[in-house]
Amino acid sequence: MSQTRTISGVPVAPGLAMAPVHVVRAAPEVIPTWSLRGDEVEREVERLEASLARVSHQLDEQRRLVAEGVSRQEAEIFSVHRMILQDPGALKRVTARIREERLNAEACVEHLIRHLESTMSKLEGNSVRNYGADISDPWRLVVRDLMQRDFDAISSSGDTVVLAAEELTPYVVTCLDRSRVQAIVTERGGRFSHGAVLARSFGFPTVVEIPNLLSRLEQGMRMIVDGDAGTIQLDPDQAAVDLFLTRHARHQAKREVLEQHAGLPAVTPDGHRLLVQVNIESTRDLEVGDFEPDHTDGVGLLRTEFLYMERTQFPSEEEQYRLYRRVVEHFEGRPVTLRTLDIGGDKQLPYFKTPKEVNPALGWRGLRVSLQWEDLLRIQLRAALRASGHGPVQLLLPMVTAVEEVRRVHQIFREVRSQLAEQGYRVADDVPAGIMVEVPAALLTLPQILEEVDFVSVGTNDLVQYLLAADRDNPWVAKLYDPYHPAVLWALRWVADAARAAGKPCSVCGEVGGDYATALMLLGMGYTSVSMGPNFLSTVRYAVRTTPFTEAVALAEEASGLGSGREVRRLLEDFRVRLHARQTGAAGSAAGSGPSKGSQSA
Repeated sequence: MSQTRTISGVPVAPGLAMAPVHVVRAAPEVIPTWSLRGDEVEREVERLEASLARVSHQLDEQRRLVAEGVSRQEAEIFSVHRMILQDPGALKRVTARIREERLNAEACVEHLIRHLESTMSKLEGNSVRNYGADISDPWRLVVRDLMQRDFDAISSSGDTVVLAAEELTPYVVTCLDRSRVQAIVTERGGRFSHGAVLARSFGFPTVVEIPNLLSRLEQGMRMIVDGDAGTIQLDPDQAAVDLFLTRHARHQAKREVLEQHAGLPAVTPDGHRLLVQVNIESTRDLEVGDFEPDHTDGVGLLRTEFLYMERTQFPSEEEQYRLYRRVVEHFEGRPVTLRTLDIGGDKQLPYFKTPKEVNPALGWRGLRVSLQWEDLLRIQLRAALRASGHGPVQLLLPMVTAVEEVRRVHQIFREVRSQLAEQGYRVADDVPAGIMVEVPAALLTLPQILEEVDFVSVGTNDLVQYLLAADRDNPWVAKLYDPYHPAVLWALRWVADAARAAGKPCSVCGEVGGDYATALMLLGMGYTSVSMGPNFLSTVRYAVRTTPFTEAVALAEEASGLGSGREVRRLLEDFRVRLHARQTGAAGSAAGSGPSKGSQSA
């Protein structure tokens, strides 16, 4: 029996993984801390000394260049910085901490910086206090060098890893090529934060809220991550490894069976169809995604802002057109829904400075930015309309608050279309435009907005936080963020009813659609499509094919009558158990009678 200790956290994204752990920053300004094994301590001291030598050499080069190009007097600051790094007392303090506490060099240098700045801040006089920043500057160069060398080493190694960090942020999820990431574990993070959304979208098994995680870790330590149960195992023994391999093989076998039937339409046994579409971040999803175009009914949400975030300057019209065209052609005639630029909040562009806001979630983001910087919107619309000449394209507007905003976009849209026609570009005759329902004002005025748009898509990730006044990236209110709160279910039903009355399609492109029981509840409410991360497509499609529409309607009605999110989650879990039993029985019957054309199993 395994003696490996299991540590519990909160599950964020499902799946099983086993790989060496690598500790990373939660954000660019954060310095990670990890423990060292006894045999690693002296190597870490050597790593520090090598970094000091490199930085000292860089300072000498800078001093020489400035002396030659400006003046010797201006160059002396680099000599001072080099002398600061040669202070034997400071070096002794850092190396002692590495040896005594067995901590990585970056963390120990950061501790020295805080000590220097704290000591100087207590002295009188602004000039003396400012000197605290001066003497810490060269040590910050050392931290930067250590971090860069560490990142270069892991980036060039080709190894797959489990990423560990203090907090689950988009920076953590995207810091390494996704083909190299097996799983993610963190000390903090909400189940519905932006980082969690990305982790699920990329298919990384993820566990958060693991107490004292980083203090337990050593770089390269093997870890087993169970994203289903929300647990991790550190340095597992052979029995734990054997059990993992058995469970992982079962997971893979089930996944392969589901994917064999993923190309079948998501139609209930009594003939009701639900369009099951995919959310994608960028064209890289087309290269690493475990799905074929016929596994989906199209792209329900292309988050175009990641195209901008991956660059060092605004992408040109031609760049955007080529990328949008590639996505459109990849999906072979299935509709591709391009969401216009949705930056702001925690999605910042390094080359586009936005104002610092007290509450970014309620600030300048989404369509608000696009309508203030219309050139950005016009260029994006030109690229999208040009791509529509190669396959069906839909436009989706984020953060709509009022019908006037929609009308203004339509005006710009007509102007751009007219310009393209005059310039001889081929543009599709029909390019539907819809809005994301995520702002309560748009929710309450939806009948009026529906007169101006072709479809609506509910962005539950943001709608929930606005309805419940609970920032999904704020750990202090994470427990209040509940997609199954009765108010949220009322809102979802209201959108479906309003869209049905207007004769317009409605979808959910938020995270909840990736849960197959929730997707069936949405079908029962009247939604015509759901959109989700690639990893959930086959499961949702199979669940629809094995559930009568009448059961989906009954599930939606029962959920709508419950008084708490806890009761709704319990109802959905009971439904999953019943559905799994039915699917298992169907698979057994099919196996017993032999294979037949069109048979399904899971």
